Amino acid sequence: MQHPASPSKVHLLLKSPRFIIGFTVTAFYFVIAVLAPMISPQQPEDTNFMLRLCLPNAEHFLGCDSHGADVLSIMIYGARTSLYVGFLTVGLALSVGVFIGLISGYYGRWVDNLFMRIVDVFMAFPGILLAMCLAALMGPSLNTVIFSIAATGWTSAARLIRAQVMSLREREYVLAAAASGASAIRLMFKHILPMTLSPLIVHATFSLSGVIIIEAGLSYLGLGAQDGTLTWGGLLGQGSEIQLDQAPHITLVPGFAIFSLVVALNFIGDALRDTFDPKQSNA
Repeated sequence: MQHPASPSKVHLLLKSPRFIIGFTVTAFYFVIAVLAPMISPQQPEDTNFMLRLCLPNAEHFLGCDSHGADVLSIMIYGARTSLYVGFLTVGLALSVGVFIGLISGYYGRWVDNLFMRIVDVFMAFPGILLAMCLAALMGPSLNTVIFSIAATGWTSAARLIRAQVMSLREREYVLAAAASGASAIRLMFKHILPMTLSPLIVHATFSLSGVIIIEAGLSYLGLGAQDGTLTWGGLLGQGSEIQLDQAPHITLVPGFAIFSLVVALNFIGDALRDTFDPKQSNA
């Protein structure tokens, strides 16, 4: 049995142009987020009303926003917020989804029916709509954004892991381990869960891009962080109040950043799916 992350598959992944492009763009934003305090040309909180909506120039490379703050500095710190929300939200959603999917898929019967009915209830509502309702009820903040997105994003991971576990629990090596006296916990977490990592990683990559879009949407609507946290969606929201020909950079700059990061993550997800998909491997 070939391990999901075998050297041959990793080598094949590194030869994928989509993975290289996606990884390069994502790594670029990640480095910017980590080094934000050192590379930011100005403090994003510094405002000068005299420079309100100024176009890109030598002093302000990407211009200024509606408060006279430097857009480049806002974008640099906004990358930190987008990636922080994305990774933490996906981590929380996967933790809940993997746990429920493992229990549901392994035990089946009434346990499976109970958990899957709960999943159906959550999936009956559009994710973005439920996230908007939770954000509105709990009040706008960064923690609310993370919780509201995670509360609606775990269901797809639960269904994915459930389907994988229901297939893997009948494999010979799992049955042999069970016959040798291995406990249910050991079977699930040592023998079954590692074999679900490939589809789980692919799912996490696509989920990350979705979370970034939802976070930007909530911030755009004024349901994101309101405690001074800088976000790309918040800057994009300023553009909705301004005519595009008056200050196009307010809309185009954050819009391009969101677009490029989401496309890059989707490139990574596509490359991972093509590499680790058994059908593709056997082709």
